[in-house]
Amino acid sequence: MSELPKIAIIADAHFHDLAGDFEFPEIEIDGDKLAVRSWTDTRESTRVFNESAKALDEALAEVARRGIRHVVLLGDYTDDGQRQTTARLRTILDGHESTYGTRFYALPGNHDIFGPKGRHHTKQFLDRNDARVLVTSDAGKAGPGSYATPRMYCEGYPTGLAPMAGHGYFRRPDYIHWETPFGASDRAEDRLYPVSSPDGRNCYRLMDASYLVEPEPGLWLLMIDANIFEPRDGHFEEGDETAFVDSTGAGWNALIRLKPFIIDWIADVSARAAKLGKTLLAFSHYPVLDPFDGATGAESVLFGETNIARRTPQQAVADALITAGMTLHFSGHLHVEGVTRRARGSRSLINVAVPSLVAFPPSFKIVEPSQSASSIETVELSDMTVDQRVLRAYRREAARAGDDADPAFAAADYGSFLKAHKRALVQHRYFLKEWPTEVVEEISGLSLAAVCERMIASGEMTCASGQGSIAIPEEAASLDMIEVIADWYCLRQAGVLALDKVPQPRRALYRLLAKHFGRPPASGWDGSTSGFLAIFFGAFDAFLDRAEVGGLRIRIENNSDTEEAA
Repeated sequence: MSELPKIAIIADAHFHDLAGDFEFPEIEIDGDKLAVRSWTDTRESTRVFNESAKALDEALAEVARRGIRHVVLLGDYTDDGQRQTTARLRTILDGHESTYGTRFYALPGNHDIFGPKGRHHTKQFLDRNDARVLVTSDAGKAGPGSYATPRMYCEGYPTGLAPMAGHGYFRRPDYIHWETPFGASDRAEDRLYPVSSPDGRNCYRLMDASYLVEPEPGLWLLMIDANIFEPRDGHFEEGDETAFVDSTGAGWNALIRLKPFIIDWIADVSARAAKLGKTLLAFSHYPVLDPFDGATGAESVLFGETNIARRTPQQAVADALITAGMTLHFSGHLHVEGVTRRARGSRSLINVAVPSLVAFPPSFKIVEPSQSASSIETVELSDMTVDQRVLRAYRREAARAGDDADPAFAAADYGSFLKAHKRALVQHRYFLKEWPTEVVEEISGLSLAAVCERMIASGEMTCASGQGSIAIPEEAASLDMIEVIADWYCLRQAGVLALDKVPQPRRALYRLLAKHFGRPPASGWDGSTSGFLAIFFGAFDAFLDRAEVGGLRIRIENNSDTEEAA
């Protein structure tokens, strides 16, 4: 068999059309009118918005420089499925196809499409006076000073797939093989499945956008639509967005209940691939195994049922897919770097989590498949420059509102910007939505040394090592707790990709904190600040352990539970 082609895998590009016309008086910078989302919204979001266009452009340029012709878009390829945004993305992808011969294979994410009829969106932008204004697709909710436009609307199935129809969702004449779980037809009406609310009162036939494609001889890409829209109990207008549970927290946990035919199809495809000698790679927007590999056990104890906890696949998912014969799966959704393995007998399943282009760390993957093994490389975008026009817009926004300029506004490169954004997230999202108020109040404004000394002096915190005190290195004495917390989230999210972004002396310090003060989450939180910090510090060990066994280049042997990192 001839050598198989390399494939670029881009997850969670969240493309926002910075140059798009959303029908409001946009901010103007250097003569350009820009659809700039506010920094106020950005600092509260787990992804950035205005930087996405340049990040996607750079990722696709790198793909072209390497001569890679096949690109998987692993869901959430748009900001929020807005008509304007999706149409512009289509233009960009079509341009790369015509210029470089690139073929794209898309999957829907929870931000790209919603249910059978779609949903409204309202976003905050900056207007020509540097003021924050709301732009909405819901004309009935547009108040004074806000703007309404249908260009902000997110479509449902199948309408929302139309702009991306040429990128995998429907058959093309140049595909060697193409099918869906329902057969050879690519018509939307032939790809429907029944689903109903638990009380049986809301019943629908919804479209599934999964497909299997053979773009070149011997290579099968199994593209699985794991978006699940489960009807709610009660009475709703037909197709109304409130009639469905959002797909964001559903994923594979809901798929094995509501789309069992997908599991049967995976088993059939896997058996045929083995019989025909095809190299099979599986993809979906949602992870099939915990991408943190258990390293986030502290989160549920400290913060309760966070987004991460709700989105973690259950054991039943792994059991079903191992039985079905799936071996290697690539996922997005959680903007995380990681490789997770599970085995049962002679069978194994590996999930490769692909980071986002618009969250720390900005990266995508390149896989070089073969019948014996798959080599996977991580390509970072941290060195990319940041659009200075956007940073100027942020400064103008802050100045008009009387806010202090955020350190992110002075970032020298994209990686630094996203790390500063993580710090802003701690202050403006995690502290407000997840952290206990009393803990935030007690540690805010303090250095790491001051926090440790205060806890020891009060007798509330004792060293797990049995020592009465801990020597904080002099260079870390003035380290603000907010920096420590931001590093905690960076290491949790980025794994191996964070090691060169969190200086080695800090990593050694975090190991020291875990050794002296850390407690396992299984010990439980007693409600005190010292007890909270003990579990928090203890998690550093799990995050660092996970990071240090990762690699920017890995090799995964087919049909085995082995993996080599480099």
